[in-house]
Amino acid sequence: MKSTLNQQIQQFYDASSALWEQIWGEHMHHGYYGPEGNLKTERRQAQIDLIEELLKWGLDQTTPTPKILDVGCGIGGSSLYLAEKLNARVTGITLSPVQAQRAGDRAAEARLSQNVNFQVANALAMPFEDESFDLVWSLESGEHMPNKIQFLQECHRVLKPGGTFLMATWCHRPLGGDPGQLTDAERHHLAQIYQVYALPYVISLPEYQAIATRVGFNNIDTADWSKAVAPFWDIVIDSAFDPAAIFGLLISGPSTIRAALSLGLMSQGYEQGLIRFGLLRGTK
Repeated sequence: MKSTLNQQIQQFYDASSALWEQIWGEHMHHGYYGPEGNLKTERRQAQIDLIEELLKWGLDQTTPTPKILDVGCGIGGSSLYLAEKLNARVTGITLSPVQAQRAGDRAAEARLSQNVNFQVANALAMPFEDESFDLVWSLESGEHMPNKIQFLQECHRVLKPGGTFLMATWCHRPLGGDPGQLTDAERHHLAQIYQVYALPYVISLPEYQAIATRVGFNNIDTADWSKAVAPFWDIVIDSAFDPAAIFGLLISGPSTIRAALSLGLMSQGYEQGLIRFGLLRGTK
């Protein structure tokens, strides 16, 4: 089951990454539109703003982080940005050979090949020694992990003592309280998202916090930035009607077409309070 899911993820990103880069740029993640989501920021700038805000929120930038791991690196957008901004050596991992190749090419174009390297690797069994990295960065990759406990265990294992783990990921709403457990309609909505984006399942932010505590992270902080990022999906939906995007979709294959036609699932999920954008920071 796990290998089949990994193959689905690989195939999804092998097929869609070139189109995403052509139409939407190198950053395959949400944008940041201010705490209340009301800033009218240009979309690519909003994606850079998300990286900057994450760093402000979760990392003491006065402490050097010479070695960084980017878990789920896409085509290297965050890796290259972090390498330059933090003067660091960055290793990026992805399940997609197409992404790893393109990320390496982009590093060469940016003359950063000495500082950044990319490889195909499974985040649940990373090919790195214990205590290898000063910062483990996971920007919208946790939702793809079929075993969230094993994922956080691996991130903790490869982190150096005193290092920082910084994650942003898709979540569903917290359980309990007045809303209670997920309704059948909510489960159906999530199941549609899982199918479209090759996700095994998502969990709530409090569940991530419990796992992080369990695997040994210290100084754990969490935050919900759903309002700040929710406008991203409506902007992407609008851009999908650009003629170049439509042509790209037609030649990119059925999985990418399904994903584009289902963009509204994420927008609606945020509107209903079902989909949440969760942040987690911990140290070792």
